[in-house]
Amino acid sequence: MKKINVLNLIKYYSENNDAAFRSEAYDIARDFDRTGDHELAEYVMALLSNVNTFTPQTNETNSPYFEKIEISNFSLPLPDKIKDDVLGIVNAIGHNIGVNKFLFEGVPGSGKTETVKQIARILNRELYMVRFDVIIDSKLGQTSKNITEAFREINKLAHPENAIILFDEIDAIALDRLNNNDLREMGRATSTLLKELDNLNERVVLIATTNLYKSFDKALVRRFDGVINFDRYTKEDLVDVAETILNEYLEKFSNAAKDIRLFRKIILLMNEKIYPGDLKNLIKTSLAFSNPKNEYDYLIRLYENITNSKIDGNIKKLQSEGFTVREIEELTGISKSQVSRGLNSE
Repeated sequence: MKKINVLNLIKYYSENNDAAFRSEAYDIARDFDRTGDHELAEYVMALLSNVNTFTPQTNETNSPYFEKIEISNFSLPLPDKIKDDVLGIVNAIGHNIGVNKFLFEGVPGSGKTETVKQIARILNRELYMVRFDVIIDSKLGQTSKNITEAFREINKLAHPENAIILFDEIDAIALDRLNNNDLREMGRATSTLLKELDNLNERVVLIATTNLYKSFDKALVRRFDGVINFDRYTKEDLVDVAETILNEYLEKFSNAAKDIRLFRKIILLMNEKIYPGDLKNLIKTSLAFSNPKNEYDYLIRLYENITNSKIDGNIKKLQSEGFTVREIEELTGISKSQVSRGLNSE
């Protein structure tokens, strides 16, 4: 441990800067570990995990340009490739060296915004979403002025190390400046955005999302320290996501049966990939509208939504889709003995 570490600890403590204090303490612990003093490193880490050094400061703001977003504890499993990239972002932020601007791109519902919330939860930061409905203005030049003002307020946050700023669907103000189909006003807005990103306070973490990555100005892409592609789900990844979502919702529906094997078979019937956002809605509505007197009704509704077809007692079709006699009974209400006779007769 160097003298500068002690000086930084005292400085951050006197400033009530909890995030910086902890970061410095973690660096000290890692330094102890590297030099072979493992017990002391573990002791420091234990203290940090069990004790609050002081109450974190909040960024109270009444800015019209962004609003605070509540962070839920709802789980969102990610494919390993995406998860590794997200963990890389968490580590990059923790190093406090100005790697602070990230872009999440992918189709709607692929988990971009939910992942930002999870990052905020992991880092114990407040999450603010920029309001494009306030920034975008029909008056000539006003949108660019609003972008400048929004960044001015972001850069003067009282405790930027405790904040993450979310530009959800940033394509609303950032399209290709050279595209002839783009309005000149939005081209000017993009140019303003480029300038403001260059001048962003290094202690502020900014994460943007987009569904229109291919339409982005290349100069804008270069402003971000990292880009994560969320279009990397396999069908099996999506089944795992669906199972996690189901398990969380089933806790609220005591009348619904839990048959994970049958559930996974139904999800695998999707002809095209159904991304997490849509899976969440499908599962939630199937449970919400299910008949409380039939514990398997939500699975029937889910099957019909996934396949876009009615069951209608078609046991032969269900068999061809890989369902067992017992599972066909659950989906149709026809007894196993009747199902067996029906299948044998055909």
